[in-house]
Amino acid sequence: MRATRFLDTNILLRYFTGSDPEMAEAAQRLLAAIERGEVKVVTSALVVFETVLTLQRTYGVPREKVRTMVGDIISLPGIQFAEKQLCVEALGVYVERNISFADAYTAAHMNARGIAEIYSWETDFDRIPGVVRVVPT
Repeated sequence: MRATRFLDTNILLRYFTGSDPEMAEAAQRLLAAIERGEVKVVTSALVVFETVLTLQRTYGVPREKVRTMVGDIISLPGIQFAEKQLCVEALGVYVERNISFADAYTAAHMNARGIAEIYSWETDFDRIPGVVRVVPT
């Protein structure tokens, strides 16, 4: 087995969008090898964030489909990163509460650390059960 390598956003985007057929096919082969356990990679929450944002804003992919697409890939055992469970949770909040992925990730991060209150002017947090928004005065 090869050494662990980092998985960048552009691999995921080519796979999901097929915008460059040759790259999309190569991305598909790589992800299949990861799924079979032949290759291990690491990535980051920032890669997930960029993927979600690009799929939604640039390609117009509906939130529910983004959650399924991205969630299925990052859930592969061969893709490792410290924030994996936070990203999976954030994808759910992103869809269920119809808020930005960044705010959903923040809420998941807070939840994981037992933090209930957030200083923010962002009213999206008001739609998340268990999160109390505090406006600085």
